Amino acid sequence: MEIVLVSLFNGLVYGMLLFMLASGLTLIFSMMGVLNFAHASIYMIGAYLAFTVSRFIGFFPALIIAPILCGLIGAAIEVWGLRRVHHNGHIAELLFTFGLVFIVQRGVQMIWGMLPMAYRVPPSLDFPLFTIYGANFPAYRGFMLLVSVGMLVATWVLLKKTRIGLVIQAALTHPQMASALGHNVPRVFTIVFAGGCLLAGLAGVIGGNYQTTEPGMADAMGPIVFVVVVFGGLGSLAGCFIASILMGLIQTFAVVINYSLLDLIKPLGIAVSGDNLFTEILTVPVARIGALLPFAMMIVMLLFRPRGLMGTRDT
Repeated sequence: MEIVLVSLFNGLVYGMLLFMLASGLTLIFSMMGVLNFAHASIYMIGAYLAFTVSRFIGFFPALIIAPILCGLIGAAIEVWGLRRVHHNGHIAELLFTFGLVFIVQRGVQMIWGMLPMAYRVPPSLDFPLFTIYGANFPAYRGFMLLVSVGMLVATWVLLKKTRIGLVIQAALTHPQMASALGHNVPRVFTIVFAGGCLLAGLAGVIGGNYQTTEPGMADAMGPIVFVVVVFGGLGSLAGCFIASILMGLIQTFAVVINYSLLDLIKPLGIAVSGDNLFTEILTVPVARIGALLPFAMMIVMLLFRPRGLMGTRDT
């Protein structure tokens, strides 16, 4: 029971971090139809900016300043980059964001170096929040959950209950009508892209010291974020949320499962015998293939439901 509860809380923390990062990418795609390959790079920039700012004025000011800077970087990318290549089609946009990945990574290495940064949890949040069966749950992880839930509520209120949210939804579904009514649709695109980058930067601020702030952190998070977006359904925030929690729980529980796939199917009455490749695969412990499970689930989803869990368009 101890392992189950601790893994459950850790899975929720990781899942909400994934949602914070993937939700920005989902917003950008649903609004602009752009799969931003550089989204995880903005997450990395957010972590590095938070580390730098926190060294001078503390963690909590960095929690506000770093995401805003990431949003401004995103606005600059959209205005002076994506908008210029948009008329060349989606392939040009994908190649542009793909190139940004390498530019950002090299830039980070030139500015901050190749070694991991000493980005630590702030002392004010470095204590046990509560104890479960003798295991301490850190207060900082509770803080991450609080920030993630606050971001979820704020995003929902912004999109559903405010005028700018209505304009964004109108520009998404009927851009020509929104433009005819006097709304600046390109400016709305910039706001959405900047907002998505702001969320990625916020994820970097609270995730950089939860994991490790180093030049390869974008490469580590990028693939799983795209898995979340595709599995949940392109353009669906609700699907993105469900997929994020699911992937977070699966990866967390997989690490602590000491059984093999063969052990898991034995209670179903399925007997496997013989010395062959299939049997060897089934005897591999789940913990060793835990990182592959989200990708396998994505492939299965694409085979049977190309739109994803709650998507509105085919992948």
